[in-house]
This record gives sequence, C-alpha cells and structure tokens, in this order.
Amino acid sequence: MRIPRPRRSQLPRLKTPDDKMTLRDHLQELRVRLVRSVLAVTLGFVIIIIFYKSVLSFLAKPLFRLCNNGTVNPEGGKTCAELISLSPLDAFGARVSISVYGGLIIALPVLMWQLWRFIAPALHRNERKYAVGFVLSSVGLFLIGCALAYLTLQPALEFLINFGQAQPTYQISKYVSFVGLMAAAFGVGFQFPVLLVFLQLVNVIKWRQLLKWWRHAIIVIVVLAATITPSGDPISLIALAVPMIILYFVSIVVGRFIERSRAKKAPAA
Repeated sequence: MRIPRPRRSQLPRLKTPDDKMTLRDHLQELRVRLVRSVLAVTLGFVIIIIFYKSVLSFLAKPLFRLCNNGTVNPEGGKTCAELISLSPLDAFGARVSISVYGGLIIALPVLMWQLWRFIAPALHRNERKYAVGFVLSSVGLFLIGCALAYLTLQPALEFLINFGQAQPTYQISKYVSFVGLMAAAFGVGFQFPVLLVFLQLVNVIKWRQLLKWWRHAIIVIVVLAATITPSGDPISLIALAVPMIILYFVSIVVGRFIERSRAKKAPAA
C-alpha cells in the first residue's frame, strides 16, 4: 500500500493588510527568504570563482594602466606596478574576498527583492507602491556608486602614488580590500537620498526644512565623504561629495512632488 507524501507547507498568503501572521508563519517566511538569499549569493560566488582571472584583471586594470601610460613617476622614470602575495594563503584569501564581494553584488537584486517580499505583508496598499520604488532605486544607486568608485580608482591611485613618491608594489589582499571598501563607500553614500525621501514619506522632515538646511548639509556631506572614503585623497572625496550634494537637492524635489501629490488627493478623500 502506497502512503501519500505530505504536501509541502506553503508560504502564508495574506489577502488584506488586516490579516495576521502567527510567529510560526513569520519564522517560516524568514527561513524561506534567507535560504533563497543564501542560494543567490552562493550562485554569484561560484560565477566569480569561475571567472576570477578576468575579474581580477578588470579590478587591477586601473593600477596597471598607470604603468602603461607612464603617468606615475616617483623617481622621474617609468614605473611599473605589480600585485604580490606575501604568504601562501594571501592569493587564496584575495580570491575568496573578490568572490564574496562579487557574489553580493550579483545577488543584490535578489536580496532586495526577498527583503521586500518579507516586509510587504506588513504594509498597506498605498505603502507598497513606494516600497517597490525604494527597492529599485536602492539597487540602482548602489550599482551607480560602485561604477563611479571604479572610474575614480585610477586618478585616486595616481594621486596617492605620486604624492607618496614610492614604488607601487601592493599586497594583493590589501589591494582587493581597498577596491572593495571604495565600492562599498560609494554605494552606501549613494543611499543618502533614499533615506531622505523615506524620512519625508513618514513625515519626519519636510522638503522645506531640507531646503533651509542646504548650507549645513553641504558641510556634513563633505565631512562624511572624507570620512568614509578609504583612500582619503581629494579626488575620491570630490567624486563622492559632488554626486551626494546633487542627490540631496534631488531628494528635495522628490519630497516636494510627494507633498503636492498628497495635497491633491486630500480633497478627494
């Protein structure tokens, strides 16, 4: 006699925001989202491991390009940079670090989508339409920040090498960490306007207050950019501070649009 298998438990479906989820439902939902997120990061990790040579060449290109164009001259002559390994595990650690960073970036849309799907049942219908925009804008701005960090890498290295007047021979693990921190700093810095728009949506601040504080905001942004950039060079500071200032005023425009949209809907309500 064949015994039928029990059906897999499905994720709880909430038809309205007033529906309640038990603690068991929350834990089951969290487990499923975490498993899918880990699988996405693992897949991205494997992809970077497979194409590690090309990825490392791409990351080191700004450094090696300085050697080829002869713009780095600490002693008046042409200088060739190189990446070295100082221990048997140094290169292995660099490969793992690059794969972890790359895996997280590849899996970022999936991670944000799983986060959105986890918090969506607790939101009302009018709040959910904003959440989708937040997820898309967060991912897009983070990737733009990473791209800008990469474009800034070569002039930043050129400034640091010429300023230090030293032969650029770098430990591979430290160079990878430097590039990863640069990408993280720019990516996180570009989340600043998303935070400001969110604070305006929940009525913590108003766009008129942000417009009134613009002088103080510029000072805070410059200090913040100087703090979070790992290189500390003026090129990276300017490359991060200027877009953050522009995005600050963009958040004011978005906040004004949200306020006007609410004012139009208020009489109808």
